[in-house]
Amino acid sequence: MNFNATLIGQTVAFIIFVWFCMKFVWPPLMNAIEERQKRIADGLADADRAVKDLELAQAKATDQLKEAKVTANEIIERANKRKAQIVEEAKTEADAERAKIIAQGKAEIEAERNRVKEDLRKQVATLAIMGAEKILERSIDPAAHSDIVNKLVAEI
Repeated sequence: MNFNATLIGQTVAFIIFVWFCMKFVWPPLMNAIEERQKRIADGLADADRAVKDLELAQAKATDQLKEAKVTANEIIERANKRKAQIVEEAKTEADAERAKIIAQGKAEIEAERNRVKEDLRKQVATLAIMGAEKILERSIDPAAHSDIVNKLVAEI
């Protein structure tokens, strides 16, 4: 094999090319590769953290849901108790109102009965006076003899 100038020129050109690449091309490529590797590693770490955060969020959401159900049940229970209390109060008020209405009705009936008795007594007194007039054949003046009429009404 002959070493001639072409081979030596190509070797020198290759060595200069390698030196040039190592000096000016290789460092930016290595920096870009390292940055890319770092971004990929950060992305994977972020993904792992996101998965852990998601699991924590799901656990927290489950706990909050359980607490919300317990709170809702407590609210429903209090509402049912309050409903029963309101119904009981309404029954008590209704019973009191019923008793009041019955007492008013009885009082009205008693007053009406007393008025009717008084009217009946007056009518009986009038009838008695008319009967006495017919018996005595004379007229008794109610104004003049009001004390007799009042005694007669009181006796009846």
